[in-house]
Amino acid sequence: MPDNNKADIHRSEQRPEFWDLSMRCCQLAATVDICFFAIFLWLGSPILAWINVISVGMYAYAYRAFRQRRNYLAVMLIRIEVLVHAALGVVLIGWDSGFHYFLLMFIPALFASMHLRSAWILAICLWAYYVGLYVLMTFIDPLQPVSDIALLYVNIFNFTVVFLMFAYLTMYYVVTVTRAHRRLARMATTDPLTGLFNRRHMVELTEKLLAREQRQPRNLALMLMDLDHFKDINDQYGHELGDRVLERVADLLRKQGREQDFVGRWGGEEFLVVLPETDPVQARTAAERIRAAVETLDWTDVQPGLKVTLCVGISQLNELETFSSAIARADGALYRGKAHGRNRVEQAELEDLDPMVVEQPAS
Repeated sequence: MPDNNKADIHRSEQRPEFWDLSMRCCQLAATVDICFFAIFLWLGSPILAWINVISVGMYAYAYRAFRQRRNYLAVMLIRIEVLVHAALGVVLIGWDSGFHYFLLMFIPALFASMHLRSAWILAICLWAYYVGLYVLMTFIDPLQPVSDIALLYVNIFNFTVVFLMFAYLTMYYVVTVTRAHRRLARMATTDPLTGLFNRRHMVELTEKLLAREQRQPRNLALMLMDLDHFKDINDQYGHELGDRVLERVADLLRKQGREQDFVGRWGGEEFLVVLPETDPVQARTAAERIRAAVETLDWTDVQPGLKVTLCVGISQLNELETFSSAIARADGALYRGKAHGRNRVEQAELEDLDPMVVEQPAS
């Protein structure tokens, strides 16, 4: 195998799903060859029967090589087995046996595990091998022919196996791609440490909510929270413990929120909760409940004697106010709480609203 082919296999080692699928294919192929052993003994073709015993051994060894991450060896064993087995089956009992169908199984594997150029080169070689085998059988008769009805049964069996394997590979591919897309979407919208929505996604969710409710009365509250003296926690106990504090507080916020609320990490030690259909009294009640829950968290398993509190700034979105303005008012209320002793809830007033950022009503 050329060096660039080895490099392709090495690169695909970074995709464990592909090699997991390859191992499963080894198991399936070995099972099929065991069935072939019984079939050809029944048909009175001992040569083909014992060829399948060798094939089972090769697949077993390839499976073991995959387990040991000797992927190059495993791939070579599989390629040799399929190429030789398909050719022997066709030459011994004829083209109509359908053993050539198995050569087609290489096509998705080539393009899934290699660079496009290498895959095309080997695909063309595979095409030439396939056509050469077909042309050969137009000039020679099968070396160990079987009855027409037996040949039909073998063809149907081979077609069914290849059909089912293609169906399985397609299903596996779709499931893998779907999981990958979900994982990428989760990475794009969530904070990797806390698992909460990230800042950008919080903005997107809120703007979509506001656009949907543009012609309806807005009753939206924002809670901006900041952990008290978090820098001191990092300085005294280290950033690893600080991360554990953020994770536990985030988990508490997730549990405290309602189904319709958006909870996200706004930045650093700041969190934002967007509460649809929430009036000022309900928002303050929710904020006090969260503040008290954080204050009473038990940190014994993390750091005995550790005390964590937070401040909450609340703002109620005004009908003509922008989202960024409401955030700014919540931020102002938050820092009033810090100035007044921390571990408290402060509510922004409409007097804090900057008239320069108010949306003008449509004419």
